[in-house]
Amino acid sequence: MSFTSTQVRRTAPRRTGRRGRQGASAALLVAAALTGCAGSAEAGSDAIQASGSTTVAPVASDAAEALKAKGLNITVATQGGSAGGISQLGTGQIDIALSSKPLSDKDRKAYPGTDFVTTQIGADAVGVIITKEVADGGVKGLSKAQVAGLFEGKITNWKEVGGPDLQVFVYDKEPGRGTREVLDKFIYGKGEPPAPPKSANYAVVGGNLETRNKLKSTRGSVAPLSTGFIDGHPELVAVPLEGVAPTLANVASGTYPMTRPLYMITNGRPKGTVKQYIDHILSPEGQKLLPKHGYLTREQMGL
Repeated sequence: MSFTSTQVRRTAPRRTGRRGRQGASAALLVAAALTGCAGSAEAGSDAIQASGSTTVAPVASDAAEALKAKGLNITVATQGGSAGGISQLGTGQIDIALSSKPLSDKDRKAYPGTDFVTTQIGADAVGVIITKEVADGGVKGLSKAQVAGLFEGKITNWKEVGGPDLQVFVYDKEPGRGTREVLDKFIYGKGEPPAPPKSANYAVVGGNLETRNKLKSTRGSVAPLSTGFIDGHPELVAVPLEGVAPTLANVASGTYPMTRPLYMITNGRPKGTVKQYIDHILSPEGQKLLPKHGYLTREQMGL
């Protein structure tokens, strides 16, 4: 399990519909077609296409591989994050949207012909991730105001929050990424976030793997990221927020402020091979995939 007594080691972006940022990242194929033609929904009655959140994708890919022996042809991609998956489902391009953010009224209004049905498969904690150098230098936790100051470009040196004399470099998430939406909700509630800072020490990133790589390669960096993506990467640390660490108990109880559900979304109630696929993930066998990637099961969340 990725959760520890002081932090959760796990991974993931900034704000849905937020401030004209760089274009969405190119599609990243995380699971190739398992049988037959790769990824065409027209390849056969059992062909399934799922796309969206880079947080949900590892579980979706593992489940697809497990069903390979049963002849299901499943592709899993991460195009445009959660918002990208919802958009693709709304336009009929895919069978399942992978999402690490709840559907909004805006999503439903954008695709009035789509009967969005959400199935929660588990839950995840989003962390404010810093480097071990910064944590060892004195940053043992951050307040909401300090997190806002970092991402708004008002705090530019880690010594301002008790850390080393080292410049802050912010890696922000692109629009549509569920991770960034969770951070925005923590900082601003229902309020609108301000425009991004105009700084050479500010950049936009896409998926979880890209975010993790940027954090590891940049001194003094900070980013919002699913805590599961830093599991096995001791050079990265998820700091406590408002004095609460992202431990298993704190996430399950809702005490940790940046917990989010993980969804598979379909057009109408799942049926046929899509239902078979989702039912597998909801089964005891499928739920074992969640802790493997640092996430909480439905049972752990009391569902």
